Amino acid sequence: MANISRRAFIGLAGLGAAGTIGAGAFGRAPWGTWYAAADPLPASFAGTTLEAVATPVGGSGYRRLTAGPGWQMIVRGELAEARSGREQRRTALASVVQLTDLHIVDAQSPMRFEYVHQLNGSAFRPHETLTTQGLVSLVSRINSLQGGPHTRRAFDAVVTTGDNTDNKEHAELGWLLTALNGGTFIPNTGAADRYEGVQNSGSDLYWNPESPIRDIYKKAGFPELPGLLGAAALTPVTSPGLRTPWYSVFGNHDDSIQGTIPSGIGPLEAMYTGSIKIETPDSEQARAIGSAASSDPAALPSILAAVTTPPRIVTPDANRAPFTPRQYIAAHLDPRNAGPGPVGHGFAPDAGETGIGYYSFEIAPGVVGISMDSTNRAGFVEGSLGEAQFRWIEQTLQAGSSRFFDAGGRPVTQSREDTYFLLFSHHTSGSMDNLVPDPERPGERRHSGPELLDLLHRFPNVLAWVNGHTHENKITPHPGATAAQGFWEINTASHIDFPQHARLIEVVDNTDGTLSLLTTLVESDSPYEVRHGDFSQQGLASLYRELSFNDIHADPELLGGSVDHNTELVLVSPRA
Repeated sequence: MANISRRAFIGLAGLGAAGTIGAGAFGRAPWGTWYAAADPLPASFAGTTLEAVATPVGGSGYRRLTAGPGWQMIVRGELAEARSGREQRRTALASVVQLTDLHIVDAQSPMRFEYVHQLNGSAFRPHETLTTQGLVSLVSRINSLQGGPHTRRAFDAVVTTGDNTDNKEHAELGWLLTALNGGTFIPNTGAADRYEGVQNSGSDLYWNPESPIRDIYKKAGFPELPGLLGAAALTPVTSPGLRTPWYSVFGNHDDSIQGTIPSGIGPLEAMYTGSIKIETPDSEQARAIGSAASSDPAALPSILAAVTTPPRIVTPDANRAPFTPRQYIAAHLDPRNAGPGPVGHGFAPDAGETGIGYYSFEIAPGVVGISMDSTNRAGFVEGSLGEAQFRWIEQTLQAGSSRFFDAGGRPVTQSREDTYFLLFSHHTSGSMDNLVPDPERPGERRHSGPELLDLLHRFPNVLAWVNGHTHENKITPHPGATAAQGFWEINTASHIDFPQHARLIEVVDNTDGTLSLLTTLVESDSPYEVRHGDFSQQGLASLYRELSFNDIHADPELLGGSVDHNTELVLVSPRA
């Protein structure tokens, strides 16, 4: 993990003089001081990956984790020159926390396709019974920080950029809201006294932690942990709740069955609350199910009905029913779920009736967030924007701009001060190519990621587009026709797959004609290693991270390179 990947090396090569890597162990500090290996880190770095990073012990097999050296800060000057002395001049404008791809999972639901995980690794994860404990540990980490590590500005907002639930269940949504707002809950569905999921199926296709069976995970070194499933699913989980106002963004897993299958297929929606759980179809049937889920969802009911392997009979639970987008919004608008606020967590008071999942909100004075709904009600994994939302974004940006460019590239000037904009969505610019008509608005045009990039380039006061979906740390500069028209796309890894990150973003004015976005990754506050068999809430959260690292489907590319971690992203100020 200490090596720089080929992709990261290429990124570093393009940085030029502004992309300085410090000579000390931790690189260049935010205010221009150079820290040698023996120098103490600023206190504000504590609890972030500037201080320490989860690092595997050993070189192969199932590995435990420990605290490795923190990652240095990389200055990226592709969009503007990083001018000397800016560290002493700058003023903090806003401080935001991004959470993404939390994937709170009801691991016992009958409406899951765990058996296709050898074709699609995300269908089953050995740590999926521990998502709630992992999230609460992340909430505790955010609460423990005094603000942005560089500016020390208290957090203005937390934004969770979609795939907050894994399978759009009311149960998952309830656990999510309680974890973020504070309270105690039991992350269990079905029988109150036992776990009824694939991890005690006895099939070698899954990790069976409480059984000595030599499943494919134990052959890869996974431990046997008697008592884990009861501790994970049947024990109350208590969350302190976030202390910062938080805002919710839709992801495809919050909108579609298993993140891909459109709503409205009656037999599939009935499976959620039924008692039939398919656990081990034969390999040919599993391939047919996996193929249909991604390309021909309407064929799934007949394919599932033809499965010959006897299903498991589980305890039905009405709380597993799938929610609609309007119900998702209504739950956020319920005053009982206000938590630290705001009521609705961004959604407009009438959004439960209109179903409109996009909105704008003030992050800090002069800094506005635009929350986009990039999901497509037609289903499937990738996203797009409808015409009404696309035009609303354009109008919102125009209303906050003193100077912008019209669709023909002609400059427009207005007598008002520029508002700085940060845009948030689930999907990235490269994953917004699902232009299937929305069944609720079949005549409405859909807009792709490249079209949104073109729109954003027209507004010099757009600073960044922040997103998730890919489960990967990746920061991309988007230069414009003029230097002022460039902005950054900040993509952050999920909190279900390793490295399980969240990201802090501090917006600063360097008072020299440039702005900077200071990005810092954080991990949950669970210990890097605990004794196997420690089933305390913190112990389970630690195991959550360890299992995600060792998942047989884990992808090391999701970590990203040095230029995608702790960075200073410089850009031209539109007010210059």
